[in-house]
Amino acid sequence: MKRPYIVCHMVASIDGRIDCSMVDKISGDEYYDTLEKLDCPTLLEGRVTMEHYNAAKEPFVAKDPTPFGHPLVYKAVESDEYMIAVDTHGKLRWPASEIDGVPLICIVSEQVPQEYLGMLRSEGISYICTGKDAIDLPAAMELLLTEFGVERMAILGGGHINGGFLAAGLIDEVSLLLAPGIDGRKGQTALFDGIPDMDRMPVRLSLESVEKIGNDILWIRYKTTGK
Repeated sequence: MKRPYIVCHMVASIDGRIDCSMVDKISGDEYYDTLEKLDCPTLLEGRVTMEHYNAAKEPFVAKDPTPFGHPLVYKAVESDEYMIAVDTHGKLRWPASEIDGVPLICIVSEQVPQEYLGMLRSEGISYICTGKDAIDLPAAMELLLTEFGVERMAILGGGHINGGFLAAGLIDEVSLLLAPGIDGRKGQTALFDGIPDMDRMPVRLSLESVEKIGNDILWIRYKTTGK
């Protein structure tokens, strides 16, 4: 399968927790400084992250919730870089077709109402609709390459979106900023989370580099081995 090269870029406490309000207290601008060095012009975030930072406050509610029911791709604009939102059921509304001047692409499942896709199209927002019950991530990644020309991208999780990409075998590299602090609170989301298969074997990694940066932060880069 042809698809983009995918880097998961995250900052976490040393116990692997990624709550934004927590890691903001133990790190500074290192996350965005290192993101620039990864040379990933296209960025992807999950619904929860997008809802928190970029989407409109009120969710989309369809008058007719009947699922659209088949795959479709709509390309509103040609660009060398995109901001991608993963939004399985089409809940996010958008104040603009761009985020920080970069065109938006929404990836949704075939469970979205036709009305939602019509809203995206009317607002000049590109979309990929694939997967009957949940988003078909491998198919979506292939379409990002073939239809939008995305060759290299970074995932800025959400533990659950990171876990989904990991489970689908779609992560080529992990770029981790290990910040000098411990969370320890019960129930906080981990760097990779939400994979239901309790018998799943760990994904093996190969260490590429370790660098001390900023205020005692370690920037650790791993490649996935495919084993």
